[in-house]
Amino acid sequence: MPIFPAPIEKLIEDLKKLPGIGPKSAQRIVFHLLKAPAEQVSALSLSLQEMKRSVGRCRRCNYFAVGELCHFCADPNRSHAVVCVVEEPSAILPVEKSGEFKGMYHVLMGSLSPVHGVSAEDLQVDGLLERIREGGVEEVIIATNPTMDGEATALYLYRLIKPLGCRVTRIGMGIPVGGDLEYADEVTLARALIGRRDLS
Repeated sequence: MPIFPAPIEKLIEDLKKLPGIGPKSAQRIVFHLLKAPAEQVSALSLSLQEMKRSVGRCRRCNYFAVGELCHFCADPNRSHAVVCVVEEPSAILPVEKSGEFKGMYHVLMGSLSPVHGVSAEDLQVDGLLERIREGGVEEVIIATNPTMDGEATALYLYRLIKPLGCRVTRIGMGIPVGGDLEYADEVTLARALIGRRDLS
């Protein structure tokens, strides 16, 4: 027999589907929303709907965008000569916080993972190769996670990019093996970017 009325149970179950939200966190959020003024709950609901309606993917790099290009690709002050390749959009935040990178990004939307059924065809690589072929890209920094899947993805990208005559580097270590880039602190990531190495 449920402890809470059906609408509360439903919202708790829906919130538990979000990453990092367990049963207790879901309950706390629901209880907070129940106590909050109706306007606050309505504003949250509208913000969620607006985000889902208006935010898409950048046609050049796959990062979040309102319109065709994200704010990184549209920024004339950023270098187009260096492209940092990451697995997921969330990995861009710590790279930016490091303060060491002022170039462009490319988001793969995953990493090679035979165990999870992710193959090369599932990765967003074509746009990256097209940018390199168009000219102007001198270096590609591969900043995939230091996991087995991330290393396999880095090697796969190296084999695709190197024949195009572009310098290919890998972020330096300092990020623990098996770790996620998005959880790295700014200092560690800054050192990893400075200590990047050529792949060969």
